[in-house]
Amino acid sequence: MKRALVVGLTGGIGSGKSAVSAAFEKRGVPVIDTDQIARDLVNPGQPALQEIVAAFGPDCLDRSGALDRSVLRKTVFADPLARTCLEGILHPRIQRAVQEQLAAICAAPYCLVVVPLLAETERLRALMDRILVVDVPERLQVQRVMARDGVDQEHVQRILSAQTTPAQRLELADDVIRNDGSLEELEAGVALLHEKYHSLSC
Repeated sequence: MKRALVVGLTGGIGSGKSAVSAAFEKRGVPVIDTDQIARDLVNPGQPALQEIVAAFGPDCLDRSGALDRSVLRKTVFADPLARTCLEGILHPRIQRAVQEQLAAICAAPYCLVVVPLLAETERLRALMDRILVVDVPERLQVQRVMARDGVDQEHVQRILSAQTTPAQRLELADDVIRNDGSLEELEAGVALLHEKYHSLSC
């Protein structure tokens, strides 16, 4: 049986990856979400959480014993070595989980793997047949994240400066979908890509 074409979906914070993946999912496309995989990996009792506590100390847990993501985020954001350590714990597990989910996909012409930091994650890029980048002007990214997360502009700019630049993401792109218009325009763009990926999978 021919395997499904694997499309990696990526984009910067606030670019609208969730809206794009939802539009594909609505069309019956299997979607693998690496953010959800990462959340599942650090549930209480999971080996990855135990390794994180061993590396970063018990202060990264909340009172219930669950991972305090805000504390850990501040730690890795301020220290590149801490970020590398966390990635060393999570990325191999995320890759294995993605491979397992890809192997379980049957009878689908193509599937979508949502990876926010795909440009920074070579081991996951190697699993993709095509890369789809959601592109959006930075001013819109800032507005969306401020509204969504209740943070100030400086906070969003710090996150953006720590991520791959739009130009670097676009260099990796096989396909680009702009998300600076209406939802109807986004849906139309997804519909065209849906047809394209169907034809490529034949």
